[in-house]
Amino acid sequence: MNQEGKNVPNVVFKTRVRDEGVEGPNPYRWQDVSSDDIFKGKKVVVFALPGAFTPTCSSTHLPGYEAAYEELKALGVDEVYCLSVNDAFVMFQWSRHQGVEKVKMLPDGSGEFTRGMGMLVKKDNLGFGERSWRYSMYVEDGLIKKIFSEAGFSNNCETDPFEVSDALTMVNYLKENK
Repeated sequence: MNQEGKNVPNVVFKTRVRDEGVEGPNPYRWQDVSSDDIFKGKKVVVFALPGAFTPTCSSTHLPGYEAAYEELKALGVDEVYCLSVNDAFVMFQWSRHQGVEKVKMLPDGSGEFTRGMGMLVKKDNLGFGERSWRYSMYVEDGLIKKIFSEAGFSNNCETDPFEVSDALTMVNYLKENK
């Protein structure tokens, strides 16, 4: 399903943010973040992947966008988000494990945004349940301008294609369309 020219789904993400007012070993509080909070009036890159701590996501996809963050910003992007159908705790620990300092993690724990994008697939063959298909997109003020979806979109896909949703493809697209 081609989402280009359409608005991103209107959902509320359940996130955790650092709060110095919270005592103890877990100084974070829940914060609802809406699609408008993320996209309204901004130029945003989102890359979505099947799961935190998984091989391609950890070795290439997330590190690639972290490394390209400054270049994406120089090309006019306001923010870069990594989206996965994982909860806020998993996304936080994965970002710490990966040493992520620039890319913002976006937990889509119930898969509502991913479902609205038409990108929710079953990965029961891997024991994952429902997850996001791997893709990236460039969004201006909530409008999807470009989406790079990996080939072979299907439930229980036997492979994990990673050819077009990488950071370099997005950088090249933005350079060509500046």
